[in-house]
Amino acid sequence: MEQPTILFEDNHVVVAIKPPNLLTQGDDTGDENLLDQVKNYIKEKYEKPGEAYIGLVHRMDRPVGGLLCFARTSKAAARLSEQVRVHELNRQYVCIVEGEAPDQFTYVDYLAKDTENNKVTVVPAYMKLQANAKEAILHGRTIARRDGLSLVAIQLETGRAHQIRVQMQHAGFPLWGDNRYGNGKRGQQIALWGFRLSFAHPITKEQMLFIAPTPEAKPWLWFERELRGLETIWPQIKPAVAQG
Repeated sequence: MEQPTILFEDNHVVVAIKPPNLLTQGDDTGDENLLDQVKNYIKEKYEKPGEAYIGLVHRMDRPVGGLLCFARTSKAAARLSEQVRVHELNRQYVCIVEGEAPDQFTYVDYLAKDTENNKVTVVPAYMKLQANAKEAILHGRTIARRDGLSLVAIQLETGRAHQIRVQMQHAGFPLWGDNRYGNGKRGQQIALWGFRLSFAHPITKEQMLFIAPTPEAKPWLWFERELRGLETIWPQIKPAVAQG
């Protein structure tokens, strides 16, 4: 089993980088996943008997890479999960989309999941009960535009399956390389990355902030200069007037 890339760990929390195309947790495929990698890492490092406890706090789509945090105790898991529920665990992403995205935007949609086909669709508000759809909210800011593409910073307010991919496609700006909801081609890697993660430490209450630069590969290299400046851009992402 591969060793995970760990940015931070203590007795309560582990922050790791999920590579693109690695599962967050195990599924019916039996493929390797980050949760098991982190468990194995803790078990081996601290020579723990049996299986190490690692609590899954939030998830990320398989094709997507970036920052994830895990809990090492049930108390930490409960407190971090509560931060997710009340939107105090902040997850910010960068993505490259097709088209000229608005300068600043908020999208509020209702998403219904087809579990059999593992696909999510946007449904009208009046159909949300019949479709068992859940509200999805994201805020975005366009950082740069080039050659028909836009580099966009996204802050999630909710954490629905495939949320960014579905909402951006529904708004007319599919993600570059997304072969499920966009126009991705064979061999392309979806341009969506969990760039920034912040939360209060579940025990000490210290504010924690982590940033993981995007991979040094296309299409990220097309916006290399702008990506280097993201640390100063992030605080400017504010909720705009709701659309859609």
